[in-house]
Amino acid sequence: MIYKTHIAFYRYIFTILTLLLLCEPGLNGAEITVGAGRVSLYRPLLDGKRVALLSNHTGMVGDRHTLDVMLDNGIDVVTLFSPEHGFRGTADAGEHVKNGVDAATGLPIASLYTGTGKGIAPEVMQGLDVIVVDLQDVGTRFYTYYITMIKVMEEAAAAGKEVVVFDRPNPLGMVVDGPVLDMSLRSGVGRLPVPVLHGMTLGELAGMANGEGWLRGGKEVKLTVVPCEGYTHAMRYELPVAPSPNLRDMTAIYLYPSLCFFEGTSASVGRGTDFPFKVYGHPLMKARGFTFTPRSVPGAKNPPLLNRRCNGVDLRTVDHDSLIARGVDFSYIIDAYKAMPASARAKFFTSFFDKLAGNTKVRRMITDGVPADKIKASWSDEVSRFKKLRSKYLLYPES
Repeated sequence: MIYKTHIAFYRYIFTILTLLLLCEPGLNGAEITVGAGRVSLYRPLLDGKRVALLSNHTGMVGDRHTLDVMLDNGIDVVTLFSPEHGFRGTADAGEHVKNGVDAATGLPIASLYTGTGKGIAPEVMQGLDVIVVDLQDVGTRFYTYYITMIKVMEEAAAAGKEVVVFDRPNPLGMVVDGPVLDMSLRSGVGRLPVPVLHGMTLGELAGMANGEGWLRGGKEVKLTVVPCEGYTHAMRYELPVAPSPNLRDMTAIYLYPSLCFFEGTSASVGRGTDFPFKVYGHPLMKARGFTFTPRSVPGAKNPPLLNRRCNGVDLRTVDHDSLIARGVDFSYIIDAYKAMPASARAKFFTSFFDKLAGNTKVRRMITDGVPADKIKASWSDEVSRFKKLRSKYLLYPES
């Protein structure tokens, strides 16, 4: 009896120390505890159940991985799921990732980004009771982590399994902006009818998808969100871990909602350089006094315009406040388009651009010479409608 009391005491002390380590600072100095750090909330949900963990390198609690914290607290984790970039976050954007084994724990890793579209194998699903999601999303409609979460929710709903989301702050959660996805353009970079900047955490998005019948077949999954503590949407939250190989700091993350559209053009956004998503350029653009040359590097093995010298624009010193205020800004795309010779403009946009934009109107407005402020005005009504819907599912104050 004394032995059991000591064990309980030490587990209590371990939990308290873990919670202290898990407090992440916001830019305003406030302490935020991520969902994965609230062990006392989630352990009762998972005790006695076979658990699968969907996570990657961003699933950190202080200096430890969520997986280690769960195992140390006696959670029966039986398998791991990985999203785009793999469980350790080293694969290129769009690179198909194979199944494997976690070297640290020996647990099997089932990749959900294999390119086969097969999803979770039936025998894997049968061997679990609940799927935990712990991913640090960036907060844009075309960032794929939330899409993987939605697919997992759909498969769990079909199999009668539970989903628990360990929530994390949205580093772009202070802004709602951009065109709402036309669902006829639904793709691997757009899964829900939300704006480019939806201003929601993964937990809030999961609740919205569940509540609005957006899961496949209109099904609902048994969903629990372990919320962050101390977070509001007005906070400037600085990510402690780079969410993917080419979003390396907050400047890139603040530029991402506007520069990602270059992925649907013939231009480069700096993949294969030391400053991806902080520049843009093309060999045929008019010279601006700044050049860069994409190379094959880890995280960008075959970047656009490989080994070609690009005339470009350097945005590395742009003020963060101005980037946040801009929201979704097509002025960069317009600038690059106009800087191309007339003979190259016809091939500037690819079919992928419309999927990123979420409609076909934006591309037509750009080619028709519509200025960026009028393009932004074109989605104001749909964003207003979305904000009303969004308010039903917010877990955190907006100020």
